[in-house]
Amino acid sequence: MLDALTTAGRENSNAAVMYHTAMGERLGLGMSEEKTIDLLQRLGPLTAGEICRHTGLAPATVSNLIDRLEAKGLARRARHPKDRRRVIVEVDWERLAGFDELFVPLATGLAGLYERYTDEQLELILDFLGRATAIQRDATAALTRQET
Repeated sequence: MLDALTTAGRENSNAAVMYHTAMGERLGLGMSEEKTIDLLQRLGPLTAGEICRHTGLAPATVSNLIDRLEAKGLARRARHPKDRRRVIVEVDWERLAGFDELFVPLATGLAGLYERYTDEQLELILDFLGRATAIQRDATAALTRQET
C-alpha cells in the first residue's frame, strides 16, 4: 500500500506539473509565475516575505519573480494601505480577465470527482492534502536554503 501511495503521489505530482507547464505556456508564464498569480488571486495582496513563506522560495528568487510579473503587467508593487513603509504585491485584475476560463474544464472535472465522496472522506482527503502540502513546502524551503 505504501508503494502504491508513493507511486500515486508521484503520478499526481507529475500530472500537476505538466498541467501547469501547459497552462503557463498558454498564458505566457513560467510555472512559478503562474502559481504566484494563483496565490495572489486566492489570498489577496501579499508582501514579498509572505510570498516566500507561502512558496518556500528564497527571497532573491521571489524578488526576481515579482520583477517578471511586473514586466508582464500581471502584478504590481504598491504601498501597504495601513503601513506605507511596507510594499505589497497585487494582481492586475483587468490584465487577468479571461484567464479563469482556461481552468474551467479542470475545475468541472474535480467537482464531479468530489461528488463521489462522503463529507467524512473529503475531510480525510483535505487533511492529507494539507499535511502533504506542508511537507512539500518545507522540502522546497530546504532546497532553496541549500542553493545559497
